[in-house]
Amino acid sequence: MTYLALKYLHLVGASVLFGTGMGIAFFAWFGYRRALRDDNLGLLQGVLSLTVTADTVFTAVAAAVQPVTGALLWHLAGGSWTSPWIAWVAAVYVFVGVCWLPVVALQIRLRNAARAATSIAGLDPRFHRWFGIWFALGWPAFAGVLVLFALMLGRGWLA
Repeated sequence: MTYLALKYLHLVGASVLFGTGMGIAFFAWFGYRRALRDDNLGLLQGVLSLTVTADTVFTAVAAAVQPVTGALLWHLAGGSWTSPWIAWVAAVYVFVGVCWLPVVALQIRLRNAARAATSIAGLDPRFHRWFGIWFALGWPAFAGVLVLFALMLGRGWLA
């Protein structure tokens, strides 16, 4: 595979990772708020089920592909594996992953709790706290992805 083709795949993967992350968060947050406002458990169940599916299909796949295409690009470009730039990229990527993995676990927990409930009022008492943690973990992950984009664009800063 050529460098340009790999770069294209890497860019598409980064776009999917960022775009679906934003889209999933938007969909889940506003679906949650609407379901509470309208006392609509079915809406909440559907939103959370699709949230887990979307994160599995899009975010997880892109998250797995990014380090592979990135490492291949770095190798083809002759980059040094001891470069501060690659260390920063790896550290920020791991940080984003450390935020994202609990988010996935929380999404599954939220989906399962919504499925088990018989009404919005009957949700597990911890449900709203879990949702707040899910929401809070999204912000540092979002910031980390923005830092990764800056590092990709400014590779010469630390290389």
